[in-house]
Amino acid sequence: MEGCFSVASLKNLLVGDKQGTQLRAYNFPLLTFGAFFLFRFAVWLYNRGMNDFLKRHCDGPGGIREMLVIALPMVVSSACGTVMIFTDRLFLSRLSSQQMSAAMGGGLTCFMLTTFVIGLTGYSTALVAQYLGAGQKERCPAATTQAMIICLLAYPIILACRPLGLWLFEAMKIPAEQLVLQKVYFNILLYWVIIDLLRNCMSCFFSGIGRTRIVMFSAMLAMVVNVVLDYIFIFGKFGVPSMGIAGAAYATIIGEVVGLCVLAWAYFRKTNRNEYAVMESFNYDGNVMKKLLRFGYPSGVEFFLNLLAFDIMVLIFHSRGLVAATAVTVVFNWDMVSFIPLIGVNIGVVSLVGRYMGARNPDTAHRATMSGLKLAWLYSFCTLMMFACFPEFLVGIFRPIRPEAIFAEAFPVAVFMLRLAALYVMADAMMLVFGGALRGAGDTFWVMCISVGTHWTLVAVVAVALRVLDFTPSSAWVMLCTVLMLFSGILYLRYRSGKWRTIEVLESPHEKAVLPLPDIAVETREF
Repeated sequence: MEGCFSVASLKNLLVGDKQGTQLRAYNFPLLTFGAFFLFRFAVWLYNRGMNDFLKRHCDGPGGIREMLVIALPMVVSSACGTVMIFTDRLFLSRLSSQQMSAAMGGGLTCFMLTTFVIGLTGYSTALVAQYLGAGQKERCPAATTQAMIICLLAYPIILACRPLGLWLFEAMKIPAEQLVLQKVYFNILLYWVIIDLLRNCMSCFFSGIGRTRIVMFSAMLAMVVNVVLDYIFIFGKFGVPSMGIAGAAYATIIGEVVGLCVLAWAYFRKTNRNEYAVMESFNYDGNVMKKLLRFGYPSGVEFFLNLLAFDIMVLIFHSRGLVAATAVTVVFNWDMVSFIPLIGVNIGVVSLVGRYMGARNPDTAHRATMSGLKLAWLYSFCTLMMFACFPEFLVGIFRPIRPEAIFAEAFPVAVFMLRLAALYVMADAMMLVFGGALRGAGDTFWVMCISVGTHWTLVAVVAVALRVLDFTPSSAWVMLCTVLMLFSGILYLRYRSGKWRTIEVLESPHEKAVLPLPDIAVETREF
């Protein structure tokens, strides 16, 4: 028996003589058992570590799992909207760089004119949620009706602002080749903007009652329709004449109509009508309207000022010529891919932090914030690696079918900008998460000041760099990224100060009963 584990026996085992053969046969069960034991021990250690990890990060109130239940459908919905915009510009880039840049400038300006109304009516989500939490289901559609009334009244005002949008293009000295196309895209989208406004109102209703899957399905169907029609209308397929940038605008509108029809079908479905007394809600309700205007207008003002600043900043870059316009459009297309899906995480953070602060549980609210940050950083790290390692490939996706001197000159500039953008995607995630946490806790004033201050500081930096100091677009981009990262630190410092923990949003016992948002995790109804 001693020879079994001696050096000589080990040598025989390796050499393979008769004695070694007998030894292998004798020790095979022992070796098998040892390997099996080591494997099971490794599995036990892994499972124990995973269980500890899940308990520490994922399970329980404010954990990642609870955050995902709320945020994931909204992330998917936001991503679908991103795909719609991205596809428009990608297909148009095959025709020319000017058409791609015109779609960004025209579409962004059109959206900017609607942001105040979208921000204002977006507060109907909170009203719907609070009425549902108070057991007043019949009041939920009343908030949606008031939001629709605001949209219908605002529509002619938005149309009246059309000359301001066109003046902005002229004032920013957009290149003539791009300007003609940009006006076409802007005009078509603006005339049909009422579709997007009404769709937003119905999305707010279903988000408020916790049925976010309907919003997700609507966004996915609208995306599919838009992508298919983009291909047909832009390039002229299946007997349809090629419409270029006008086709992209019409495809977007039809996609929005399809999305609105899905939401309208679910809204007026018999079960929803009966449960929420939808048909009795179509009248003016002064009390609900006052709440919507009082609590919604700050969000509308902030949204408008931020988008106006961003629009001006983009147009300043475009005013430097077709090369700069092409480079910055490509970069912002990919920046949109990294940024917009994180809005879903922001919504989840606002919801959970607000809920736990209403329950006087700031520690769990902090845990929810950290869960949102982990999810946001995980996604942002993937985009960081993509921007840093494959910028040439990402920029090359927008290369026109026919060789173009403008794109060839813009290519190295866009690659540099995109690689530099990898530095601030993590900062974007921090701003959205900590900003959402402060909003959910009620620290809205400072969030608004920091957010608006950030956007208009960026405008000032870009304007001075490009218009006064006559820097290159690449140098201006370096300054922009630096300022953006600095401001993300300001939001973090505001959150870290802990002042949000002591904010009292609710005062009366009745209000305390109304606060909690519906438990989205228990919503299992099919639509």
